[in-house]
Amino acid sequence: MNSDTKYDATLHKNAVPYYKDISYREAGKFEETRFEKIHNVIFKSSDYASIIVAQEIAKLIKDKQAEQKCCVLGLATGSSPIKVYEELVRLHKEEGLSFSNVISFNLDEYYPMDRGNVQSYHYFMHEHLFDHIDILPENIHIPDGTVSQEDLHQYCIDYELKINAAGGLDFQLLGIGRTGHIGFNEPGSHYNSVTRSITLDHLTRSDAASAFFGIANVPKRAITMGIGTIKKAKRIVIMAWGHKKAGVVKETIEGLITSDIPASYLQEHNNTTFVLDQEAAEELTRIKTPWLVGPCRWNKKTKSKAIVWLSQTVQKPILKLTDKDYNDHGMSGLLAEEGSCYDLNIKMFNKLQHTITGWPGGKPNADDTNRPERNTPHKKRVLILSPHPDDDVISMGGTFLRLIEQDHKVHVAYQTSGNIAVSDEEAIKYAEVVKNVFSEGEGYGNIDKMIADLKKKQENVIDSIEVRNLKGLIRRGESFGATRFLGLPDAYVSFLDLPFYETGTVKKKPFNKKDVAILSKLIKEIKPHQIYAAGDLADPHGTHKVCLDILFKVLEDLKEEEFMKDCWVWLYRGAWQEWDIHDIEMAVPLSPDEVLKKRKAIFFHQSQKDGVLFQGDDSREFWVRAEERNQQTAQKYHELGFAEYEAIEAFKRYHF
Repeated sequence: MNSDTKYDATLHKNAVPYYKDISYREAGKFEETRFEKIHNVIFKSSDYASIIVAQEIAKLIKDKQAEQKCCVLGLATGSSPIKVYEELVRLHKEEGLSFSNVISFNLDEYYPMDRGNVQSYHYFMHEHLFDHIDILPENIHIPDGTVSQEDLHQYCIDYELKINAAGGLDFQLLGIGRTGHIGFNEPGSHYNSVTRSITLDHLTRSDAASAFFGIANVPKRAITMGIGTIKKAKRIVIMAWGHKKAGVVKETIEGLITSDIPASYLQEHNNTTFVLDQEAAEELTRIKTPWLVGPCRWNKKTKSKAIVWLSQTVQKPILKLTDKDYNDHGMSGLLAEEGSCYDLNIKMFNKLQHTITGWPGGKPNADDTNRPERNTPHKKRVLILSPHPDDDVISMGGTFLRLIEQDHKVHVAYQTSGNIAVSDEEAIKYAEVVKNVFSEGEGYGNIDKMIADLKKKQENVIDSIEVRNLKGLIRRGESFGATRFLGLPDAYVSFLDLPFYETGTVKKKPFNKKDVAILSKLIKEIKPHQIYAAGDLADPHGTHKVCLDILFKVLEDLKEEEFMKDCWVWLYRGAWQEWDIHDIEMAVPLSPDEVLKKRKAIFFHQSQKDGVLFQGDDSREFWVRAEERNQQTAQKYHELGFAEYEAIEAFKRYHF
């Protein structure tokens, strides 16, 4: 355990005041456990954690400058370090941090890969860092994806020699892939491996597929620093964000050292820190089941989590759990506090029972003491926010239908155009229909050109504005089809087309004041009693997270408005994940007929069926995922001892 690693890293003046003037160890509330073999810290958000990492790098650069020495940095690409680079750029522009003494070596590059390709790591590093700081061009080293096959072996040897000639890496920044790779060192990599070419794992290529518009376009090979090269670094910081990384993070930190998880070799490095957000840390034993580690601090959330876990582990309904079950599974301390498993079981059973309601907008003229929603006003103004034009029906189509049928004033707002998710083939089909229907009049020539451009479009070419508008119109038409099927008048449907999304590529811009103003204006117009929003942060290209961050900013800005005092925010999850049972605060059961209606509503989104562009690593269609997820939630409730429903849509309340 590298528990003595300690680096000061303070916040800059504009950072969220969560931790201040404290070390990594204190900031992450690190506690040593018998399971963990790599020092790690956990932060509330990846944005804040990234600032802390950038501050450490900045301090190292300054210390080296004071000693009149070069600072040799090993740098990573991918989504994990983007915010680190943003903060380093800010420190350079606003606080005068100079990179004139920095020598950088990047971990890897796809092979073959042209430097000018927007998917190249050469392009990435210049876009996010090098073009914005004063690093000397001759001090930048990135593996060259254009080296000939004949010269590749010697090129890798020379890259290794350059690192050694610079004095070795003072600091290595890493991310981690779901295969456990660091750099592109895939499973099977040797612990003494050096810079070389390597064949990429299918899962690695699958994770990159959305950026390349399909796995077929992802290179099968790469150039990467080796495990041995990385381990020679004096200091290593490895970052992981999001629930998708939680499993491999646990295996790396708590598991055995194995070539199956290359990152596990970092257990042998005496100055490594894993920097995690809460989602990436959720599978660690001390986070997931702290009662198995040692004495546990029992609060309402921990009790709920533990009792549901116990019921699922011993495969008994909650009301059948015994003292022996609690004692045998590390929960004797909870029994000692509460006195009797009978009382614990009853309290937990009642808590979950009270989450179940067929009235998501509140039941009129009913006692709402133990219901998830208020009974007044009887007819609520409801705003459903949908990041993409199909998230509403995929994630909460049954609840959407129920709210309309129970006579609430429902509005739905599609936050982005969703145009990037329409295939070229689908766009050609619609364009040809338009051409045949409107054979004369303005726009005929443009349609002809649009069809021609789509048919000859090459890989990674950004769609024109006209093509993106067409694809956006396709998503709009599908959305209207679904909302009309559910009985919602067109007047209550909005298309926000938030600007952050409109890049024509998978990579989106950071949201800004325009995005916030658009959503803020809508909320002030509707004055909703309920807002439903996507709390699913697992979509492959991050749109859900940006949309949620925009909502959170709007809620912060509007929280003093009088109407906001009566506004409750409910978060749903989408096609990729579901809330854990202990986190669910409103569970809306669906009948078999409602499940069928939900399925038909999803079917209106034809462009997202049969080979959807961004389905992640799950080959099932969205309607299948949604249906099976809702049925699994209902089954989990049933196994805990509740009535058997066909399906359940689940929500968690966000308190702002």
